[in-house]
Amino acid sequence: MLLAAVAGATTRLRLQTSVLVAPYHPALVLADQAATLDGVSSGRLLLGVGTGWSPDEFAAVGVPARERGARTDDHLAAVRALWPRRPADFDGPYTTLRAAHLGVPPVTAGGPPVWVGGHSDAALRRALRFGDGWYGTGADAAEITDVRRRLRGLAGTADADRLTLATAAFLTPPGLPAAVTAPGRPLGGSAPTAASVADDLTRLAEAGITACTLWLPVAAEHVEEAMEWIAAEVVPRLP
Repeated sequence: MLLAAVAGATTRLRLQTSVLVAPYHPALVLADQAATLDGVSSGRLLLGVGTGWSPDEFAAVGVPARERGARTDDHLAAVRALWPRRPADFDGPYTTLRAAHLGVPPVTAGGPPVWVGGHSDAALRRALRFGDGWYGTGADAAEITDVRRRLRGLAGTADADRLTLATAAFLTPPGLPAAVTAPGRPLGGSAPTAASVADDLTRLAEAGITACTLWLPVAAEHVEEAMEWIAAEVVPRLP
C-alpha cells in the first residue's frame, strides 16, 4: 500500500520491497498485487522476496515456520506461471491453480524483476531458479565476492552471471542520531564520512554489486536531511 502511494506521487523512482516475506501471502494474491503495483508504477517495481525468520509472525499468519522455504519456492513458481499466461494452470505442494486469471497483468513483460534475498545455499539456489537478482543484507565486498563464487558453483547448467547482485546497507549520516542500532557493520564504518561511505560503495561495485539500497536507521524527521546529505556529499564522490 505504501509503495502504491509512492508510485502515484512519483514518476522516476524505482520501487522495491525489501523484502516481502513470500510465505505470508497466498501465491495468487502475491502475483496479483505485484502485477497491479507494476502497472500503476508503469513498470518501476523490483520485487524483493525472502523466506522470513520471525516465529511470532509465522504463528500470527497461521503458516508453519518450518515450511517457509518450501512455501517460498512454491509461491515463486506459481507467480512465474501466472504473470505471463492468461489463463494459467499450476500444481505445487501448496498452490493449485486451474485456468487462473490475474485481475491486471503486469506491464513488464514476464512480470517485474524478482530479487531473492538470503545468504544460505538454499537462498542462492532459489535466486538461480526463480530470480532475476540476488539481494543481500549488510554484505561487504569480500562477502559479495564469495557469493559470486558460490552462485557459480551452485548454478549447474544455469547462468549465474545473469543475476543482478544487490545488497542493502545500513547508514547513519554524521551528525544525525541513530533511532536503532544497525544490525551489522554500517556503511562507511562506525563513524562514517562522505569519503568512507563512497569508498565502501566503490568496493562493493568492484566486487559486482550493481545496486545498493540504503537503510537509514534514523527517526522520521531526519530522513529528508539524511537523504540530502547522501545526495550532496556522497554521490558526487562516486565514479
